[in-house]
Amino acid sequence: MNEKQPTPAKTPSSSEAPAATPTATPAAPAPSDARRWWLSLVAQPLLFVSLLALLIVALGVAQRAGWISSGSAASPSHTVANAEQKNVRYICPMMCTPPQSEPGRCPVCAMELVPAAGGGGETNDQTIQIDPVARRVANIHTATVQAMPVTRTIRAIGELSYDEGTLKVIAAYVDGRLERLYADYTGVVVERGDHLALVYSPRLYSAQVELLLARKAYHASRTSTLPHVVEANRELYEGAKQHLLELGMTEAQIHQIEQSGVANSRMHLCAPISGTVIEKLAVEGQYVSEGQPIYKLADLSTVWLMLKLFPDDAAQIRYGHKVRAQVQSLPGRTFTGRVAFIDPNVDPATRTVGVRVVIPNDNGTLRVGDYAKATIDVPVAANPDGTTTLYDPELASQWIGPRHPHIVQPTPGTCPICGEALVPASHYGFTDRPLESQTTLVVPRSAVLMAGDESVVYVETEPGRFEMRRIVLGPCCGEQIVVLEGLREGEVVATQGNFLIDSQMQLVGNPSLIDPHKASPLQNDDSSAEVLAALSQLPEADRRLAERQRICPVTELPLGSMGLPIKVDVRGTPVFICCEGCRDSLLDEPEKHLARLTNTDDAGPTHSNSSNEAAANAPPIAAPRAMQPMGETTTNLPSIEPPQALNDSSPHQGTGQPEPLPAGGSRRFSGYQQALGQLPPNERQLAEHQRLCPVTRMPLGSMGRPVKVAVRGQTVFLCCEGCRDSLLSNPAKYLARLPKETVR
Repeated sequence: MNEKQPTPAKTPSSSEAPAATPTATPAAPAPSDARRWWLSLVAQPLLFVSLLALLIVALGVAQRAGWISSGSAASPSHTVANAEQKNVRYICPMMCTPPQSEPGRCPVCAMELVPAAGGGGETNDQTIQIDPVARRVANIHTATVQAMPVTRTIRAIGELSYDEGTLKVIAAYVDGRLERLYADYTGVVVERGDHLALVYSPRLYSAQVELLLARKAYHASRTSTLPHVVEANRELYEGAKQHLLELGMTEAQIHQIEQSGVANSRMHLCAPISGTVIEKLAVEGQYVSEGQPIYKLADLSTVWLMLKLFPDDAAQIRYGHKVRAQVQSLPGRTFTGRVAFIDPNVDPATRTVGVRVVIPNDNGTLRVGDYAKATIDVPVAANPDGTTTLYDPELASQWIGPRHPHIVQPTPGTCPICGEALVPASHYGFTDRPLESQTTLVVPRSAVLMAGDESVVYVETEPGRFEMRRIVLGPCCGEQIVVLEGLREGEVVATQGNFLIDSQMQLVGNPSLIDPHKASPLQNDDSSAEVLAALSQLPEADRRLAERQRICPVTELPLGSMGLPIKVDVRGTPVFICCEGCRDSLLDEPEKHLARLTNTDDAGPTHSNSSNEAAANAPPIAAPRAMQPMGETTTNLPSIEPPQALNDSSPHQGTGQPEPLPAGGSRRFSGYQQALGQLPPNERQLAEHQRLCPVTRMPLGSMGRPVKVAVRGQTVFLCCEGCRDSLLSNPAKYLARLPKETVR
């Protein structure tokens, strides 16, 4: 039987894949199904993004084509952009010149002019707008102007001294020898009538013998029948007695000699007052002559506190003013005294005024020579007539000594020290009843910015809008400072971040701490004697118009501050300017300058709300702009050219000879010289060489002290401040008017 042989198993080659077992591994998806799955995952978002991009592109094309506008229908986008570009102002980073309307270089320092921050739109030249975000970043804080009773405390340091009214010198009445000194060291406290020394004097002995003989003769002649003999003996007796009094003996000592009937060649010197021996000028056994000092006594029941105050502080105190003092050697104790004397002269060496205070020292705790800190409280508020009244409960309805203020009595009488009649305390400005509360405006000291004699604050006239305000300051009272003029109660001022506000005001060309005169003038600025004298030279009708106008529309300075105001006819309306240099500016841009007069009239004399309505379009504080590198911007800037002489009708132009001074007599010429004399010697020499103002061609000094301006590294003098803007805006034109040797 044939048996089948088993077939051997074939080993799969590497190219053949093993057969998959259906029950062990599932079948993989087909490639077409995977592609459809990925397309469904990505295609829908891509389609949405594409449609959105097409919509944005379509809107942009429609806007460029003018089918739709980015703003209102009446204000197309290109019109707004052109207007903004037209109203951009360019300023010098060093603030050398006023803002310009075109880019370029500064004519003074040659730096590139940069766009002013927030320069778009119509602006107000008195305020600045700060948005809430910038306000938080700048950390601007404000406070309200308050009216409160304010008491100023004057502090000074003085030295305790003797009361000069109680100093006594004990001297020898007769020649003799000091046999014994009872007060034999300095500092001995004596009472009135105590024996100080025993003096031996033969002359004194002879006078006592004469007294005894005259007394004996007088009593013996009383039985005589001749009256003239009795009278003669009585006169001899009285004369001998008076002689002993002149030699230093007391009534008690003379009476003792008369009772004993024995003359004594030795006499006791007695203390005339109670006090302390502050000097011993002789020793025991010394021979002294008539009038030679032996002791010096002082009554220490009162001492003087000698203070040195500044003149403005001394002007606030008066006789009888209460003073509190703390002595250095007695900490924690306070002594009170009253002002007894205020020196009428100012010490030329220290520029201080001496003030003397009388302090009672009944217990003798105060020591002469010790230092004391004195405090004096004075009210700041004054009466309408400028005087101040004080209420002191200790002096209410009291009478005070005219030379000793510590002597106070409830009834009239005489001073026990000097014997003069007491006067009412009201005679020295003290009231009998408490004063009604007199309030004064105060602001925090941090709110005030000071530059020289000028003090300014930034007032928040409405939320986010700040206006610069010039103020007149009073004394400082702790963390508060008194404002005498320029603010009203309830106004809000910036107390922190005000320097940042001032910096932004500089960038937009508004009044700032650099030039605070551009701000609204104070109410009393135009009431000075010079201003009134200048206005009084005008005719009556013109003077009234000038007083109503008040300021120059170009420089905004008070009319009369630069001399006699000049009357200019602008479109049939008389307008006054401060000087001749403002004429061209006024006639070139009358609407701009006359608008300032309108704003001033609407604001009123206090200028408290001058910017509320006119400041609606003030520029906000903008974020810092990224400036292009110098290499990309300076290529298109015009180069700095040297001054070029312009054709002028003046016969002296270009010849190097200055124009002659106008005729007016030596009196006018002396006035010019007086104005030039106010300059330093080197500047006066330059001004005399220049002679004329390049803008107005008026003689330097005719408008007061010339104004010095630096233009392109050259010193130029102007007749007044009103010519500055004209010179800086077109320096080549005006520098060409100067003599050739002046322009270097």
